[in-house]
Amino acid sequence: MVAALASFLDARRNSGAWHLRIDDIDPPRAVPGSVENILSTLTNHGLQWDGPIIYQSHSAPAYERALQQLKADGWLFRCLCTRTHLNMHGACGQNCREHRVDATAPHSLRVVVSVGDMSGFEDGFLGLQVPSQSQIPEDFIVRRRDGLFAYQLAAAIDDARPHHTHVVRGADLLESTHRQRWLHQILGLTSPNYAHVPVMVDADGNKLSKQTGAEAVSSASPAVTLRRCLAHLSQPAPPPSAISVENILDHATAHWTSAF
Repeated sequence: MVAALASFLDARRNSGAWHLRIDDIDPPRAVPGSVENILSTLTNHGLQWDGPIIYQSHSAPAYERALQQLKADGWLFRCLCTRTHLNMHGACGQNCREHRVDATAPHSLRVVVSVGDMSGFEDGFLGLQVPSQSQIPEDFIVRRRDGLFAYQLAAAIDDARPHHTHVVRGADLLESTHRQRWLHQILGLTSPNYAHVPVMVDADGNKLSKQTGAEAVSSASPAVTLRRCLAHLSQPAPPPSAISVENILDHATAHWTSAF
């Protein structure tokens, strides 16, 4: 909700369109009804998107074209590594790049990374971000062993869609942004402007998420939730007279501040 609100306000403040994308490329992990819950929660909090919803599950041809281009340009290699063989940051740990891995063997596809050739970027909230060897692995997966497209590839291709100029999301995805910008670079795509907002954490500093057992956002008191999110984003508090969701969003839009 924090990331959704920040991206919504940034788009509205700058007279832009706010597009909604559903990252549904991992069917084994899909939770029945989750998409419907997301849509209803956004609507109940007054966050109405523009245009049709983009579903990554409908974009397989674009991802496959990107893979074929990476292969033709010599950026891909087959990797036999399971989790037990991985190197630092999840990189290949068995030097698969230097071996001829048979196409019939269970394998993932990894893209080669040259950190020294990666470019930094000006983050809309965090300022200049320069990739370092300690952050970025020497390779990462773009197609999984089960044949599914990896998140890094799908997000990179979708972020670079024509007319998509800004991506606002949680700071926990900052390292992924460097990887996705690398894919843009070697595929000849134009990266959008990125801004990463602080994520909400529990008492132990863990990000609130499904993995940490956090409860879903409730629609029982949307005005209260919006005020909490605005405070987390260090935005001016709407006046007490702003009771409705519409009033709160109008005030938040008019007073939104970011580096864009």
